Amino acid sequence: MSHDEPVGYLALPAAALPPPRRQLLVGTALACLAGSTLVGGMLGVWVLLRQRVVDDGGRFPVDYVITEVATNVMLITIFALCLFAQWALYAGKRGDRSHAALALGVVAVMAVAFINAQAFVWHTMGVAVKDNYYGALFYAMTGTMTALVVVGLGFTMVTAFRTLAGGLRDTEILAAHALYWYFAAAAYAAVWLVVYVTK
Repeated sequence: MSHDEPVGYLALPAAALPPPRRQLLVGTALACLAGSTLVGGMLGVWVLLRQRVVDDGGRFPVDYVITEVATNVMLITIFALCLFAQWALYAGKRGDRSHAALALGVVAVMAVAFINAQAFVWHTMGVAVKDNYYGALFYAMTGTMTALVVVGLGFTMVTAFRTLAGGLRDTEILAAHALYWYFAAAAYAAVWLVVYVTK
């Protein structure tokens, strides 16, 4: 080795960067699993109590008329949310800020529309809580589902601020956001079938 060569000539190359840990995506997946357990357990109680009433010759849900148009629109809306959440992820991977912002904005508007439709169902049905346990079950089940959508709306707002403030290439939060809405859509599909469709 001559004296003219640089000192760092024999140095080893830098090690590769560690792979991303995907903490947000894994945390969201665990939260969705916990939410699935919650909704599944509540639906299990619903089916058990409904069967007891039917076995005794009663009618479940008593004399309430379910506004099926609104509940069907809610089902369509929440599945459309999945489409737009996936569009936001697709736009984020391509670095398309305007389409990501548009998709997240549509997700937020449709989540608000879902909540509004649920409030309409509550108002129209006018289920009393104290008359029988159907009312308590009904509000517990639909209230939990509405709370999950409110959480998703908050998640959408956080995703929009974090993504559009400069981290568009970091698509982990967009993937976690889409995963959450897939979970919410599956949960509402189960609630829709058991609570609103099955008589």
